[in-house]
Amino acid sequence: MSGRRDGLLEGLEVYRVGGAVRDARLGWPVTDVDWVVVGATPETLTRRGFKPVGRDFPVFLHPESHEEFALARTERKSGHGYTGFEVHASPEVSLEEDLARRDLTINAMAETPEGELVDPYGGLADLQARVLRHVSPAFVEDPLRVLRTARFLARYAGLGFVIAEETRALMRELVTSGELAHLVAERVWTETEKALGEPWPDVYFQALHDCGALAILMPELAADAEALDEALGRLPRLPDDIPPDEEPRWRWARLVEHLDDEAREALAERLKLPKAPRRLADQAAMTRTLGAAARAGRLDGARVLAWLDGIDAWRRGERVAPLIALVSMDDPGLAEDLALAWRLAAQILPRGLVEEGYKGRGLGEELARRRRSVIDEVLAED
Repeated sequence: MSGRRDGLLEGLEVYRVGGAVRDARLGWPVTDVDWVVVGATPETLTRRGFKPVGRDFPVFLHPESHEEFALARTERKSGHGYTGFEVHASPEVSLEEDLARRDLTINAMAETPEGELVDPYGGLADLQARVLRHVSPAFVEDPLRVLRTARFLARYAGLGFVIAEETRALMRELVTSGELAHLVAERVWTETEKALGEPWPDVYFQALHDCGALAILMPELAADAEALDEALGRLPRLPDDIPPDEEPRWRWARLVEHLDDEAREALAERLKLPKAPRRLADQAAMTRTLGAAARAGRLDGARVLAWLDGIDAWRRGERVAPLIALVSMDDPGLAEDLALAWRLAAQILPRGLVEEGYKGRGLGEELARRRRSVIDEVLAED
């Protein structure tokens, strides 16, 4: 976007805001650019061809660049949760008033199209000091900010960022106030899924645990501190060939794989998880159980066959290799055995048994028997 050289913006008071300003000064990749328009009305922008897209407050898309332009606004707490706000957008709202409603000082910076910084709340100083600090005491009005602050820490922790102690205190205050209970499950999962895609996802859950939020939002994880520490330790480790867009659900699976079926299902229901992460978590848990059986010397063809059945390997063979890769991170020998066992068992097809005269229940039993037999042979060679 070319700033004031853009004819559609001629005469408008516009500022680049939020993440684009923060990340450009941090040397972090800038993915989205948002703008605030001060002193204008919705009619001003629609007459210039901007397309309205905001439901809760006036946001418009530039007809050419498709960047978002929001009218300057203020918010007033009127109910519980992150949606319990009354929004006021008008030409009288100043840039400083608009920035004051933001969560962290590093997110409350703006700049003109020419790059001149507007920083009324000390965001640049906190950026340079590597501190996540709230803009104002109004931080405690929005419980979602607990999760957002933890998520930003998961993004920037490797750069040395920490949460300011006074901001940690406000996060704890939001926990004790009961406001977190008003967050809808889907919003909690959205923030969590984003955090799972950050460079240091374990930091997100640790930050929530430290302020008491994890015990409210994901009590199944918070119940056992030792198990949680172990889970956070393995969270960043994934097989090398996992596509980046699938990393969040694989990390979630790694995080919850130690939970028993009842706890894992309860957590999935609590967060209203989509099918994909829920299913993968179950598969990772089954794979973890297989590894535990191997370490205890109780692994046999029946257990491996039950695992393959459980992950629906015969219909969804693409599921096997990534799960075996997961095993290889802790037990390369077991992974090699499983890979060979799968390769041999997958070669035994119902079609061949039908040609031998098997059918009905007998067909299924013989198929399982032969597959188990080749798996047992692989395991016996160890």
